[in-house]
Amino acid sequence: MRGKTALLGIALMLVVCAAVVGNVTAQAQGDSSERVIQVSGTGKVTTTPDQAIIVFAVETENIDVKTARQQNAQRMDAVINALKAAGIPAKDIKTAGYNIIPVTDTDDSGLITSKVRYYRVVNTLQVTLNDVGRAGEVVDLAVENGANRVNSLAFTLSDEKQQEYRSQALTAAVAQARGDADAVAAALGKSIVDVKEVNVGGTYVPMAYDNRYVMEQASGAGVKTTPLEVGEIELTASVYITYTLS
Repeated sequence: MRGKTALLGIALMLVVCAAVVGNVTAQAQGDSSERVIQVSGTGKVTTTPDQAIIVFAVETENIDVKTARQQNAQRMDAVINALKAAGIPAKDIKTAGYNIIPVTDTDDSGLITSKVRYYRVVNTLQVTLNDVGRAGEVVDLAVENGANRVNSLAFTLSDEKQQEYRSQALTAAVAQARGDADAVAAALGKSIVDVKEVNVGGTYVPMAYDNRYVMEQASGAGVKTTPLEVGEIELTASVYITYTLS
Protein backbone atom coordinates (compact mmCIF):
# COMPACT_ATOMS: atom_id res chain seq x y z
CA MET A 1 0.00 0.00 0.00
CA ARG A 2 2.83 2.39 0.89
CA GLY A 3 4.51 1.54 -2.42
CA LYS A 4 1.39 2.46 -4.41
CA THR A 5 1.10 5.74 -2.48
CA ALA A 6 4.71 6.60 -3.30
CA LEU A 7 4.17 5.84 -6.99
CA LEU A 8 1.07 8.05 -7.06
CA GLY A 9 3.04 10.86 -5.43
CA ILE A 10 5.74 10.70 -8.11
CA ALA A 11 3.13 10.75 -10.88
CA LEU A 12 1.49 13.84 -9.35
CA MET A 13 4.86 15.58 -9.16
CA LEU A 14 5.44 14.90 -12.87
CA VAL A 15 2.02 16.30 -13.83
CA VAL A 16 2.65 19.48 -11.82
CA CYS A 17 6.01 19.92 -13.54
CA ALA A 18 4.36 19.59 -16.95
CA ALA A 19 1.89 22.31 -16.08
CA VAL A 20 4.74 24.68 -15.18
CA VAL A 21 6.99 24.08 -18.21
CA GLY A 22 4.25 24.06 -20.87
CA ASN A 23 6.03 22.13 -23.63
CA VAL A 24 7.25 19.38 -21.31
CA THR A 25 5.01 16.55 -20.15
CA ALA A 26 6.06 13.80 -17.76
CA GLN A 27 3.90 10.80 -17.04
CA ALA A 28 3.74 7.04 -16.55
CA GLN A 29 2.78 5.15 -19.71
CA GLY A 30 2.00 1.48 -20.37
CA ASP A 31 3.89 -0.46 -17.76
CA SER A 32 3.37 1.27 -14.41
CA SER A 33 7.12 0.94 -13.73
CA GLU A 34 8.03 3.00 -16.82
CA ARG A 35 8.29 6.73 -16.37
CA VAL A 36 8.66 8.98 -19.37
CA ILE A 37 8.96 12.64 -20.11
CA GLN A 38 7.63 14.20 -23.33
CA VAL A 39 9.21 17.38 -24.67
CA SER A 40 9.06 19.51 -27.80
CA GLY A 41 11.84 21.59 -29.27
CA THR A 42 12.04 24.27 -31.96
CA GLY A 43 15.20 25.09 -33.87
CA LYS A 44 15.76 28.24 -35.90
CA VAL A 45 18.35 29.13 -38.52
CA THR A 46 18.71 32.62 -39.96
CA THR A 47 20.18 32.91 -43.43
CA THR A 48 20.17 34.94 -46.63
CA PRO A 49 17.67 33.91 -49.34
CA ASP A 50 19.18 32.38 -52.47
CA GLN A 51 16.07 32.41 -54.65
CA ALA A 52 13.66 35.09 -55.86
CA ILE A 53 10.17 34.46 -57.22
CA ILE A 54 8.67 37.31 -59.25
CA VAL A 55 5.13 37.32 -60.63
CA PHE A 56 4.47 39.69 -63.55
CA ALA A 57 1.33 40.31 -65.54
CA VAL A 58 0.41 41.82 -68.88
CA GLU A 59 -3.02 43.42 -68.77
CA THR A 60 -4.78 44.72 -71.89
CA GLU A 61 -8.25 46.14 -72.48
CA ASN A 62 -10.34 46.54 -75.62
CA ILE A 63 -13.98 46.61 -76.62
CA ASP A 64 -13.19 43.70 -78.95
CA VAL A 65 -12.13 40.57 -77.08
CA LYS A 66 -10.08 39.26 -79.99
CA THR A 67 -8.10 42.48 -80.19
CA ALA A 68 -7.50 42.53 -76.43
CA ARG A 69 -6.26 38.94 -76.59
CA GLN A 70 -3.96 39.59 -79.56
CA GLN A 71 -2.47 42.70 -77.98
CA ASN A 72 -1.86 40.80 -74.78
CA ALA A 73 -0.20 37.91 -76.59
CA GLN A 74 2.16 40.23 -78.46
CA ARG A 75 3.26 41.99 -75.28
CA MET A 76 3.70 38.78 -73.29
CA ASP A 77 5.73 37.25 -76.11
CA ALA A 78 8.03 40.28 -75.94
CA VAL A 79 8.42 39.88 -72.17
CA ILE A 80 9.21 36.17 -72.38
CA ASN A 81 11.67 36.61 -75.27
CA ALA A 82 13.47 39.38 -73.39
CA LEU A 83 13.78 37.23 -70.27
CA LYS A 84 15.14 34.27 -72.23
CA ALA A 85 17.59 36.53 -74.09
CA ALA A 86 18.82 37.74 -70.70
CA GLY A 87 19.74 34.18 -69.75
CA ILE A 88 16.69 33.12 -67.73
CA PRO A 89 16.17 29.37 -68.43
CA ALA A 90 12.83 28.39 -69.96
CA LYS A 91 12.23 25.96 -67.06
CA ASP A 92 12.22 28.93 -64.66
CA ILE A 93 9.53 30.81 -66.60
CA LYS A 94 5.94 29.60 -66.39
CA THR A 95 2.42 30.89 -66.89
CA ALA A 96 0.74 31.38 -63.53
CA GLY A 97 -2.70 32.44 -64.78
CA TYR A 98 -4.74 33.62 -67.76
CA ASN A 99 -8.06 35.44 -67.51
CA ILE A 100 -10.46 37.13 -69.90
CA ILE A 101 -12.79 39.36 -67.90
CA PRO A 102 -15.83 41.13 -69.39
CA VAL A 103 -16.22 44.52 -67.72
CA THR A 104 -19.89 45.46 -67.63
CA ASP A 105 -21.87 48.66 -67.15
CA THR A 106 -23.93 49.59 -64.12
CA ASP A 107 -27.36 51.19 -64.20
CA ASP A 108 -28.46 54.33 -62.36
CA SER A 109 -29.07 52.34 -59.17
CA GLY A 110 -25.56 50.89 -59.24
CA LEU A 111 -26.61 47.39 -60.29
CA ILE A 112 -24.47 45.51 -62.79
CA THR A 113 -26.05 45.16 -66.22
CA SER A 114 -25.38 42.61 -68.94
CA LYS A 115 -23.92 45.22 -71.28
CA VAL A 116 -20.18 44.70 -71.74
CA ARG A 117 -18.14 47.91 -71.89
CA TYR A 118 -14.84 46.21 -72.80
CA TYR A 119 -12.82 43.08 -72.21
CA ARG A 120 -9.80 42.84 -69.91
CA VAL A 121 -7.22 40.15 -70.62
CA VAL A 122 -4.67 39.33 -67.90
CA ASN A 123 -1.76 36.96 -68.54
CA THR A 124 0.34 36.23 -65.44
CA LEU A 125 3.92 34.99 -65.57
CA GLN A 126 6.04 33.57 -62.74
CA VAL A 127 9.83 33.82 -62.95
CA THR A 128 12.17 31.98 -60.57
CA LEU A 129 15.65 33.44 -60.14
CA ASN A 130 18.51 31.51 -58.59
CA ASP A 131 20.60 34.69 -58.59
CA VAL A 132 18.75 37.04 -56.23
CA GLY A 133 21.09 39.86 -57.17
CA ARG A 134 19.35 40.06 -60.56
CA ALA A 135 15.87 40.66 -59.17
CA GLY A 136 15.86 44.41 -59.81
CA GLU A 137 17.29 43.94 -63.30
CA VAL A 138 14.62 41.37 -64.20
CA VAL A 139 11.81 43.60 -62.91
CA ASP A 140 13.08 46.43 -65.10
CA LEU A 141 13.48 44.14 -68.11
CA ALA A 142 9.95 42.76 -67.89
CA VAL A 143 8.36 46.19 -67.46
CA GLU A 144 10.38 47.71 -70.29
CA ASN A 145 9.20 44.96 -72.63
CA GLY A 146 5.47 45.08 -71.91
CA ALA A 147 4.62 43.87 -68.39
CA ASN A 148 2.43 46.50 -66.73
CA ARG A 149 1.87 44.73 -63.43
CA VAL A 150 4.31 43.22 -60.94
CA ASN A 151 2.00 41.25 -58.68
CA SER A 152 4.61 40.08 -56.18
CA LEU A 153 8.29 39.61 -55.51
CA ALA A 154 9.40 37.15 -52.85
CA PHE A 155 12.79 36.04 -51.58
CA THR A 156 13.04 32.48 -50.29
CA LEU A 157 15.31 29.41 -50.20
CA SER A 158 15.93 26.89 -52.95
CA ASP A 159 15.12 23.23 -52.24
CA GLU A 160 18.82 22.46 -51.76
CA LYS A 161 19.31 25.23 -49.22
CA GLN A 162 16.09 24.31 -47.43
CA GLN A 163 17.38 20.78 -46.87
CA GLU A 164 20.78 22.02 -45.70
CA TYR A 165 19.36 24.48 -43.18
CA ARG A 166 16.56 22.12 -42.13
CA SER A 167 19.23 19.74 -40.83
CA GLN A 168 20.78 22.54 -38.79
CA ALA A 169 17.39 23.63 -37.44
CA LEU A 170 16.50 20.05 -36.46
CA THR A 171 19.81 19.68 -34.61
CA ALA A 172 19.02 22.85 -32.67
CA ALA A 173 15.47 21.62 -31.98
CA VAL A 174 16.74 18.32 -30.55
CA ALA A 175 19.24 20.18 -28.36
CA GLN A 176 16.48 22.40 -26.99
CA ALA A 177 14.23 19.42 -26.30
CA ARG A 178 17.02 17.53 -24.49
CA GLY A 179 17.91 20.60 -22.43
CA ASP A 180 14.31 20.94 -21.25
CA ALA A 181 14.09 17.23 -20.49
CA ASP A 182 17.32 17.28 -18.47
CA ALA A 183 16.18 20.31 -16.48
CA VAL A 184 12.84 18.79 -15.54
CA ALA A 185 14.34 15.38 -14.77
CA ALA A 186 16.93 16.98 -12.48
CA ALA A 187 14.22 18.93 -10.67
CA LEU A 188 12.50 15.60 -10.00
CA GLY A 189 15.68 13.94 -8.84
CA LYS A 190 15.71 11.70 -11.90
CA SER A 191 17.87 11.30 -14.99
CA ILE A 192 17.28 10.58 -18.66
CA VAL A 193 17.84 6.93 -19.55
CA ASP A 194 16.99 6.66 -23.23
CA VAL A 195 14.90 7.97 -26.12
CA LYS A 196 11.62 6.13 -26.46
CA GLU A 197 10.01 7.96 -29.38
CA VAL A 198 10.78 10.84 -31.76
CA ASN A 199 8.39 12.69 -34.05
CA VAL A 200 9.70 15.30 -36.47
CA GLY A 201 7.42 18.22 -37.19
CA GLY A 202 7.22 20.36 -40.29
CA THR A 203 9.63 23.00 -41.51
CA TYR A 204 8.55 26.58 -42.02
CA VAL A 205 10.37 28.61 -44.68
CA PRO A 206 8.91 32.12 -44.99
CA MET A 207 8.93 34.28 -48.10
CA ALA A 208 10.16 37.82 -47.65
CA TYR A 209 8.16 40.15 -49.89
CA ASP A 210 9.49 43.43 -51.23
CA ASN A 211 6.92 45.38 -53.25
CA ARG A 212 8.04 48.89 -52.36
CA TYR A 213 8.98 49.83 -55.92
CA VAL A 214 6.47 47.79 -57.88
CA MET A 215 3.93 50.51 -58.59
CA GLU A 216 6.58 53.17 -59.19
CA GLN A 217 8.41 51.06 -61.75
CA ALA A 218 5.30 49.78 -63.50
CA SER A 219 3.91 53.29 -63.86
CA GLY A 220 7.04 54.44 -65.67
CA ALA A 221 8.44 56.73 -62.95
CA GLY A 222 12.07 57.70 -63.26
CA VAL A 223 13.75 54.71 -61.67
CA LYS A 224 16.79 53.52 -63.67
CA THR A 225 17.32 50.28 -61.77
CA THR A 226 14.77 48.99 -59.32
CA PRO A 227 16.50 48.68 -55.91
CA LEU A 228 15.50 45.52 -54.05
CA GLU A 229 16.90 44.39 -50.68
CA VAL A 230 17.18 40.64 -50.11
CA GLY A 231 17.45 40.77 -46.30
CA GLU A 232 17.34 37.60 -44.19
CA ILE A 233 14.78 34.90 -43.46
CA GLU A 234 14.42 32.45 -40.58
CA LEU A 235 13.85 28.74 -41.18
CA THR A 236 12.28 26.82 -38.28
CA ALA A 237 11.88 23.10 -37.55
CA SER A 238 10.31 21.21 -34.64
CA VAL A 239 10.65 17.84 -32.91
CA TYR A 240 8.64 15.98 -30.27
CA ILE A 241 10.63 13.50 -28.17
CA THR A 242 9.69 11.04 -25.45
CA TYR A 243 12.49 10.10 -23.04
CA THR A 244 12.46 7.39 -20.41
CA LEU A 245 13.46 8.29 -16.83
CA SER A 246 15.44 6.32 -14.28
